[in-house]
Amino acid sequence: MERLNSEGIPRSQLLYALGNRKIVENARKVGQCMLCCRPNVNEAGLCQWCYASLDNPELQAAVKWTSGIGP
Repeated sequence: MERLNSEGIPRSQLLYALGNRKIVENARKVGQCMLCCRPNVNEAGLCQWCYASLDNPELQAAVKWTSGIGP
């Protein structure tokens, strides 16, 4: 699925977004998932449902955020 929510970013752009500090920090600041706009996001700016659905390259980029390394 390309978009989970019309206000979220397209899934095809998630890897780019995870590499962009401003995008992730904005998602964390507003407290909405970058993909589906659910509340309660982790350090990568994703909710638990979207984080669980990441493929390998996306997961590697998200783990950098959740481990405190950043992009």
